[in-house]
Formats: sequence, structure tokens, C-alpha cells
Amino acid sequence: MRNTAKITTAVLAAGALTLGLSACGSDKDSAKDPNATLTVAATPTPQGEILTYIKDNLAQKAGLKLEVKEFTDYVTPNTAVQQGEVDANYFQHKPYLDDFNKKNGTDIVPVPGGTVHLEPLGVYSKSLKKLADLTSGATVALPNDTTNEARALKLLEDNGVIKLKAGAGYSATPKDVTSNPKNLKFKELEAAQLPRSLGDVDAAVINGNYALEANLSPAKNALAAEKAQNNPYANFLAVKKGDEDDPRVKKLAKLLTSPEVKKFIEDKYQGAVVAAF
Repeated sequence: MRNTAKITTAVLAAGALTLGLSACGSDKDSAKDPNATLTVAATPTPQGEILTYIKDNLAQKAGLKLEVKEFTDYVTPNTAVQQGEVDANYFQHKPYLDDFNKKNGTDIVPVPGGTVHLEPLGVYSKSLKKLADLTSGATVALPNDTTNEARALKLLEDNGVIKLKAGAGYSATPKDVTSNPKNLKFKELEAAQLPRSLGDVDAAVINGNYALEANLSPAKNALAAEKAQNNPYANFLAVKKGDEDDPRVKKLAKLLTSPEVKKFIEDKYQGAVVAAF
């Protein structure tokens, strides 16, 4: 998942009406049939690519009929699951889902079986070779959306650059910085603009997917990067509460955390996307 937008009930309803979700999913009774096609909503990269790999290489052998519906926004995949227009989705992390459910009164839950992948944030620079080289008054660019800005600040804190106010959590902003020994200046930008900002700042914290598009690798080029294990921002398969035991969902959850998928992620994304299982 790339970033987090503010979601309102009005936007939720408008998205559902505009896109005509009834045309892009399975009917409500399909979950009762273990042989019916499982329809999953996903964002294109990397989630849609991972699901397509499973569909083309693993699903048939596992006795699963899989259909992938791709969306470029972060509202419709949850709307579709809640309304029963698709069976599951794969595009989000727990902080985003918790916020979505709270704001929209939905009851979407992670499928048991663990997280699948992380798109790690990394700190990049054209002029520095390590974070310790940041000079006094240096400028660090951050993604300006709520979730990723907090992630970026936490990454800097984990690497000893700053300290955050206790309890700042998933909504931390530069105002929550309580210790800034090098008097760093923070420049808040749209996440997609961060790779292009590298020539104008001393360092930038960049999402894994945007780093990949800019030929930057968290594994090879980042001064520091998020770790995948036990990371709250790892993505997972999600369903409407009560559908966790759908046998088709269980099959897909198992495939998503299979050795074959782990190898696919490692080979295709070269560290810009990391398996979290």
C-alpha cells in the first residue's frame, strides 16, 4: 500500500456508485460453494502482480479458481468487500484498515495466516553515504500523508536520528519530534514526488514502490530501511468479518505465504518489496 487518504462516508458512497461495483464481483452466495471462483480486489503493483502469479502458476494445482480485479484507489477495494461484490482484497496494512473501519463503520478483518509483504520505506541521498553524515541544519524530505509520514519519522527514530513524543504512534508528525540533535529541517512532499526531490534535499524517506519506479532499491541504495518482520505496515489478505473460514480464502492465504510466492517477490522486486513471512 502506498499511502493513506482521508476517507469520508460520502466518498465511500460516491466511489461505490461511480464504479458500479455490481459488475465486478462474485454474488453473495458464491462463498457457500468451495468450487466457485474467488474474486479478489487489489491494487496493481505489487499486489495484483503477486495474485496474477498465483493465478497463472499455483491456483489450479491447489484447486482454486481465482479472479483478480485491480483498482488504483484505496477506498473501492474495501467498499467492494463490505458490499459483497468481491470476496476478499489484498492491498492494505493494519493501521490503514483500522482507520477505515473506524471512519466508515465497516467490519473488514485480516485473514488468519499472517502478513504477505512489505513495501519498505528507505532513506535515500545523492550526497551522503550513511545517516551519520547528515550535517547540522540538513533538510530531509518526508511523505506528507498521515500513515507514511509517521512511518518515516519512526524510521529516523529507529536509526538514532531523532526522538518522538511517547505515544505519537501512527499519526506522528514533525511536531511530535522531541529531540533533534542536528536541527534537521523536514520538507513534506507528496510521496510520488520524493524520488525527484533527491537533488534538492540532503536526504529523503521514500516508499518502496516509488523507489522501485526510480530504480532505487531499499536493499542496495538506502542508507536505512524498514524491516519486514513484525512490521505493522505489512500487507495482508482481508475479508468481511465472518468470511475468514471460506475454504477458498484459506487456500489463497496459504498460497500467498508459500515458498513459491516468497521466491517470486525476491526475484521480481529485488528488495523494493519484501516478503513478510
